[in-house]
Amino acid sequence: MFDRLSTRLEEAFKRLRSRGTLSESDIDTTLKDVRLALLEADVHFKVVKTFLEKVRLNAIGERVTASLTPGQQVIKIVREELKALMGGDAAGETAVHLSSIPPTVLMLVGLQGAGKTTTAAKLALQFKQKGRRVLLVAADVKRPAAIEQLVSLGKGIGVEVRTPSDGPAGALTVCAEGVQRGREGGFDLVILDTAGRLHVDDEMMQELSAVKARVKPHHCLLVVDAMTGQDAVLIGQRFHETVGLDGVILTKLDGDARGGALLSIRSVTGLPVKYIGVSEKPDGLEPFHPDRMASRILGMGDVLSLIEKAETVFDRDEGARLGEIAGKKGFTLEDFQDQIRQFKKMGSLDSIMGMLPGGKNLREAMRQGAGSGEKDLARVEAIINSMTVPERRDPSLLNGSRRKRIAAGSGTTVQDVNRVLRQFLEAKKLMKTLSRNKGAGIGRMLKSF
Repeated sequence: MFDRLSTRLEEAFKRLRSRGTLSESDIDTTLKDVRLALLEADVHFKVVKTFLEKVRLNAIGERVTASLTPGQQVIKIVREELKALMGGDAAGETAVHLSSIPPTVLMLVGLQGAGKTTTAAKLALQFKQKGRRVLLVAADVKRPAAIEQLVSLGKGIGVEVRTPSDGPAGALTVCAEGVQRGREGGFDLVILDTAGRLHVDDEMMQELSAVKARVKPHHCLLVVDAMTGQDAVLIGQRFHETVGLDGVILTKLDGDARGGALLSIRSVTGLPVKYIGVSEKPDGLEPFHPDRMASRILGMGDVLSLIEKAETVFDRDEGARLGEIAGKKGFTLEDFQDQIRQFKKMGSLDSIMGMLPGGKNLREAMRQGAGSGEKDLARVEAIINSMTVPERRDPSLLNGSRRKRIAAGSGTTVQDVNRVLRQFLEAKKLMKTLSRNKGAGIGRMLKSF
């Protein structure tokens, strides 16, 4: 996510970090590089102009020239302005609040192919995990197999899906019946998955306006593909002017290395970004935090989001159980394998490292060297799977001949087996530490970064 932009900005700031004092000329030269980086990222040119004017105004002020580390002060100013560009500290705007009188009705709109149906399911899963009853309404009666897709996704996450009643039915009827079902069934949230088009047209807008007027949703959110760049901003403007929106969900950010849509849409449309899609997995939707994203773009990481992601995957009871095991009967290779599987649920290593300070550099080093990437995690599992149950539970049994057998069975080398055993011993030490802290868990560990 934003790799190209992050790299260009890092290059622009490199010369500032080595200078004890900064002249106005130094700042202007750096801002020219920042301007090129933002334009290459497909940020709207008017947004770039306003952004640079604000940065320059602050960067030539007294707090920079009088600072012992002027380069760092300029980077801090850029971070603050990036945060402001994407919504600032208005955390309440980026949340979807549930009504005190259920059900809350959430209407998703957008063009075909933007990812509305999968986003509807991802939202449903998020609220279900918070203990809410969610109803999905399949109101896309125009796209072939759209209803079947939502039914399949709903079944996969254990959420009820309301489909059109027998016979042909328009979106207006389907949505109204869905909201009524939400009221009668005691649901907390009703999500309307409306139809999209390959382009914005009057028929589409009239249908959406009619649905909105009839069901009066609490939130009307535009789902837009981040990879469309500035087109995403234009789409947002058109929908907001004709239908009226409360916010935006940007999808496919994992495939967009530029970031122009995310950096432009709030400034141009005035609409807050509520969520961002970061993978195709059911849990691949994150609440949007402007301050965290600004840090991520500048290579400072996003440890808070990483902690939150970890705490949804690593069960606290499981952490306490492992701590107890480590303190009493001992942490085994079976427990080690369970922890690797839970870690993989957090997403790809690329996405996890992108949230760590300096993670981009670590990721590049791993790609160039023999570091532990996705393949290495699979190799660790293959090695443990090649062991017998007694060997997994008592690693002291693993003598030289057994290690050769395990290497042959897993398609690896004895050195690979030895490396896994060393990693296991390090994990065992960590589990003992956690046992002394009553299974405090992953959050505390990650906060040490």
